[in-house]
Amino acid sequence: MNNFFTITNLADILGVSFRTVNSWIDTGKLRAETDTKGRVGFTYFQLMGIPEIDEMVNSDWDKELQIKPLRQYNSIELFAGGGGLALGMEKAGFHHIMLNEFDHSACETLRTNRPKWNIVEGDIHNIDFTPYKGQVDFISGGFPCQAFSYAGEKKGFEDARGTLFFELARAVKETQPKVFLGENVRGLFTHENGKTLQVIKDVIADLGYTLIEPRVLKAIMYQVPQKRERLILIAIRNDIADKVTFNWPAPYNRILNLRDAFYKGILYNSDVPDSIGQNYPQRKKEIMDMVPMGGNWTNLPLEIQKEYLKGSFGLEGGKTGIARRLSLDEPSLTLTCSPAMKQTERCHPLETRPLNIREYARIQTFPDEWQFMGKMDAQYKQIGNAVPVNLAYAIGRSLIRLFNDIELLNK
Repeated sequence: MNNFFTITNLADILGVSFRTVNSWIDTGKLRAETDTKGRVGFTYFQLMGIPEIDEMVNSDWDKELQIKPLRQYNSIELFAGGGGLALGMEKAGFHHIMLNEFDHSACETLRTNRPKWNIVEGDIHNIDFTPYKGQVDFISGGFPCQAFSYAGEKKGFEDARGTLFFELARAVKETQPKVFLGENVRGLFTHENGKTLQVIKDVIADLGYTLIEPRVLKAIMYQVPQKRERLILIAIRNDIADKVTFNWPAPYNRILNLRDAFYKGILYNSDVPDSIGQNYPQRKKEIMDMVPMGGNWTNLPLEIQKEYLKGSFGLEGGKTGIARRLSLDEPSLTLTCSPAMKQTERCHPLETRPLNIREYARIQTFPDEWQFMGKMDAQYKQIGNAVPVNLAYAIGRSLIRLFNDIELLNK
């Protein structure tokens, strides 16, 4: 087991800046060393006592991989997209009896890969969920983060009307599953100064469910080679909630990087296959050629910086995503819906081009056999918006454990 943590790894695990970790080194709080690969960082023995690191090293990850459902647990997946959350939940043991998605290309992706899944394409507002009452154990969905209109009246369920969270809540109200999961961006915590999350909490209570304290999960902790964070909301029906305990998934024992994603190893049994992908215009390629692995616009000559950044050259802010070339020895930055957006550049570590479709998919831990349908831009969008499969799988295992506990209660 490789328990070497780079400076960036430690910063990401603890949720602090690279500069902060360097200040700990400068003041003697931590002592950095160089490993056999030339990376600067820390061994586990130097970091013992830090709870997040101890939890990784002493993880129950392998034990949790053995969790299997005691019976078939039926689920409904809303806002299914390209299938990241649905695939992870299926891998954990859930049996999808219906999936809904509005986007046609994403629906084609789901149908192509899982012909037996019941894919309902179209607007969620038009779906009647009542026929599924008594048939569904679990509902999940990554609803978009939207502002609510606040009249100052606490109407509970009705406060969410007009949002897509309301449609998730309506599906729950009409089917009464034992548990449901909502997934969103980290920013939901502070959206509208916390009002949005408070309305969501009020709605969940009004539905007759107990919300587990929401948690932001870092994908890098769950065998995903990407710095992606997702807010996870899990609610248990009130008649069950006080009889069971939900335990969040254990972290994997190390941080995976792009080398793990692109080459044969822990994640995949072969190197990344060739695929379609975007290309840079000639001048942009000439400029990106000058950026070293792991570097960005700050590594360019001054005149080239001014040419590339144009009006934003003198503005405040780190702008670290501009002209960014990823590093094989670190996880990817969070993927967006396009690998060549100027503020969030995702250039291949070794070749001067944007990441291609299969590289994108591997960073999100989709299996190579999972094919994406639609035009190239639609494929990037499906992958960029997805929940990483391995993150969903880890959460799914914890949910299956919860359902097994509920099942044992009934017996």
